[in-house]
Amino acid sequence: MKVLTKGISFDDLKRFEHALAQTPASDVIARTVQQNGVVATSKNHAAKKDLNRVFSVEVKTNSVTYQKQSGRCWLFSTLNTLRHDFEQKYKVKDFQFSQNYNSFYDRLEKANKMLEWAIALGDCPADDREYLAMLEWGDSDGGQWANGPALINKYGVVPQSVMPETYNSDATKEISQVLNLKLRKEVTNIRQLLADGADEEKLRAHKKEAMSDVYKILVYAFGQPPKTFDFEYRDDDNNYHIDQDLTPQTFFKKYVATDFDEYVVLADVPDHEYDKNYGMPSQDYVFDGKKIEIANVGLKAMKEAVIASLKDGQTVWFGCDVSQDMDRKDGILDTNYFKKSDLFSADLALSKADRLATRDGEVTHAMTMTGVDLIDDKPVKWKVENSWGDKFGDKGYFIMSDDWFDTYLYEVVVNKKYVDDQSLKTTKQPVENVAPWDSLR
Repeated sequence: MKVLTKGISFDDLKRFEHALAQTPASDVIARTVQQNGVVATSKNHAAKKDLNRVFSVEVKTNSVTYQKQSGRCWLFSTLNTLRHDFEQKYKVKDFQFSQNYNSFYDRLEKANKMLEWAIALGDCPADDREYLAMLEWGDSDGGQWANGPALINKYGVVPQSVMPETYNSDATKEISQVLNLKLRKEVTNIRQLLADGADEEKLRAHKKEAMSDVYKILVYAFGQPPKTFDFEYRDDDNNYHIDQDLTPQTFFKKYVATDFDEYVVLADVPDHEYDKNYGMPSQDYVFDGKKIEIANVGLKAMKEAVIASLKDGQTVWFGCDVSQDMDRKDGILDTNYFKKSDLFSADLALSKADRLATRDGEVTHAMTMTGVDLIDDKPVKWKVENSWGDKFGDKGYFIMSDDWFDTYLYEVVVNKKYVDDQSLKTTKQPVENVAPWDSLR
């Protein structure tokens, strides 16, 4: 009887080598991959014939933004959708809201959430799954769409000139390391206080002192958020305007006044049950703010709502797995432009559901949809505004094939008026909350 071994035997290696030797042109392929890398070697340049940058439906927009070495894409995309309307209404080309201003409060609220979470879990075992998820969560750039409205409704917005970017807002790795060190130190302090029998009043008092330190660190890194400011500008017709003594909240109400409750998140997450409304309380870090709700309605409903939005001149926030099948330099998102399975003669295909279930697929980036090319009323490609500056793609704009949309795009944010009746019913269903380690995270 043949004994099956768990390890790799030298006979196995011989079989592997023999199979490789039978692969046509394996030496040529090896040299090319070793010299040029996987992505460049797998490119299918013939696919470019379907990627011309002409769109039958296109919203007028101006220069792109640049998040630099930060992961604030979700906030940039949210503010981008607001600024497009602002630019048209007030005739101000290339206006930007201060991403740094909202990022300041984003980190402050995240710190408060983590310490509250630590108090709630302070007597859990050190290997408790939710406790470990809380430690991993910490300070980061990431966020969900609803976090943006929660921050904006509470703190308002300001023009970028009022609170410009700093070294630390442009490159967030260093300050995140400091904040995470501080927060994890406070988690250990909270656990010790609980072990010593501290009551809720003492725990809250300790948290307030810790948050005072966090606030100080944030001011040193990002600057002091303005309480009042003057809004001074010239419009595209060279007319001078000034509005004095505004607060960030009154500026938002007067000049933006978006009702975020009129918007919903539609998703295609096939490893979850369709026609359900999901929530992520572990990422709702603005207490009493807008909560995360994701209606899993599928691709057809998503696309119809996005197309209706674009036809009506409204750009669309969306979340996707941007690192997949992407050419950063040329600004291409296309599954047919990369042929890695052909290159390696190996089956590298996973379904969308399996990618999510195995955590190979996740929402890694948020961008803004600004156009679509419809042929016989069906989308074939999409125009995408990124926040990586104007050196990539067509002055910062990417082109996305419709197949890439199907494969790697997970959620969009649209006004309710563009959503079909069945999907609207899904958005109104009771929320089914998912765990912090769920694939929807």
